[in-house]
Amino acid sequence: MIIDGRALAGEVLARAKARSGALGRAPRVLAIVANETPATKSYLAIKAKRAVDAGCALEVRQFSGSVSAAELQSAITTSDADAIIVQLPLPEGIDAKVICDSIPLTKDADVLSDVARQKFARADTDACVPPVVGAIAEIFHTHNVELKGKRAVIVGRGFLVGAPAAMWLAQQGVQVTAVNRSTPDFSHMLRDADIIVTGAGSPHLITSDILKQGVVLIDAGTSESNGIVVGDADPACAEVCSLFTPVPGGIGPLAVAKLFENAVTLAERAMNT
Repeated sequence: MIIDGRALAGEVLARAKARSGALGRAPRVLAIVANETPATKSYLAIKAKRAVDAGCALEVRQFSGSVSAAELQSAITTSDADAIIVQLPLPEGIDAKVICDSIPLTKDADVLSDVARQKFARADTDACVPPVVGAIAEIFHTHNVELKGKRAVIVGRGFLVGAPAAMWLAQQGVQVTAVNRSTPDFSHMLRDADIIVTGAGSPHLITSDILKQGVVLIDAGTSESNGIVVGDADPACAEVCSLFTPVPGGIGPLAVAKLFENAVTLAERAMNT
């Protein structure tokens, strides 16, 4: 089955909007942007639309490429928004970790700061879940994917996809192995997997001939090939998968929806304290 991420995202956003409406005012989300590129403009345009769909008010603060780390930290720490997101990447010379760690735990909808990530790693009941992981969990819940005891292979160990996905799957009782394309027996490991989550950003790295029938394949990797956005998995993989997320239209829209769902949760908490 090919997952329609846009349709699932619509359901998540509708739930978030209902919760926003109960608050009496729109949750305010601040986006910090300091590296304007065509890709960044596209992401922000999408987020602006989805913010409206979630009943949120998105404010974008655009900084020049010569901005200092201190200026970005000040914008974050002095904001009275309910949630703060930092659009990555940041300009060269700016330590993204330092900036992300400036986001207060109570406002970290993207789960980018160390303190927010540590709460997630401990599986605290009040921890926000990174949006990509939230998207994966939504798909598994919707399609009743049994996790405990399954074997999962994570392709790529990145901060936004691979690392949090591996952490969450392990919390669900899944046997997790992290690999990259230089890992010995890469193809053999994929062929044995019940679940594959990939965020390598390598066009069509995964092909159907190295997958077993019925595997669940979550493709969260994006890159450009001949001017077209493609995923890590060849689209033909869908023919052997029980669940397959395409690129575009799979994990991406759903992760954005989960980001704003997190923002609504943070706004609810702020208003109830």
